[in-house]
Amino acid sequence: MSDRAKEALRAESANLRAIAQDVAFSGAYFYPFRGILHLTTHPSLLRPLTTKLLQTLLLGLGITTTLFTFTYVPQAALMTFTSGPFFAPIAAALLVLSEASALTHFIARGWILRDVLVDIFDQILLDKGHETLVSQGRVLNKAGKRWGLGHMSKKPFGDGGGILKGILRWAAMLPLNFIPVVGTVAYVYVAGKRAGPGLHERYFQLRGFSRREKGEWVEGKRGAYTGLGMASVVLEMVPFASMAFEFSNAVGAALWASDLERARQ
Repeated sequence: MSDRAKEALRAESANLRAIAQDVAFSGAYFYPFRGILHLTTHPSLLRPLTTKLLQTLLLGLGITTTLFTFTYVPQAALMTFTSGPFFAPIAAALLVLSEASALTHFIARGWILRDVLVDIFDQILLDKGHETLVSQGRVLNKAGKRWGLGHMSKKPFGDGGGILKGILRWAAMLPLNFIPVVGTVAYVYVAGKRAGPGLHERYFQLRGFSRREKGEWVEGKRGAYTGLGMASVVLEMVPFASMAFEFSNAVGAALWASDLERARQ
């Protein structure tokens, strides 16, 4: 049994090294940061964000206040066993802020920002010259020599049931954050592995992928999607700025989709 355990550990270690190399060489983790840069150089793209800013800020403030009121003290007590009595209050505060950010992310993405994120993704593709691709999911209006977005004919995001599943998955992974450093890295990896393909749901829909085709596509670019997701998760963990990074992550994902389309064509 000891030899088998050692062999299993060696195999898992080799697998993790291979995944890390795949993520590193893919370069897809740069796209969320390219999204931030693109937004700063194209301020007109920020207009849809400002219309939802107050709603999301109020939502985040309410969630943060509630979590600090009811969960901070119990979590600080638990953190004394992992971080020690000196660092426990700080670690617990950071953990509560991370939890508030995650809950705000799920709720805002599901209801407040849902259509805005689709609009910004399609607008980036349209600006990059992918009119045919975008027309697979919405009506396009031509004004002079430029195309503009019309109403959506397909919406990729689910309803509140999808939000609930996301929150439950997040809650299941939450205990990882009680393990200093290693636990947080593991949380970012696991969350990023799922978040990466989620950022391209609109792209998969515009391409007309079936469930099988989507699975094959993602598996063929597993390292790239994991890197994209991990970078996005880290940015969205920043307290009070998660909504802005949610927006820039959508821009970055659209920029990668544009590059993938150019390479494919």
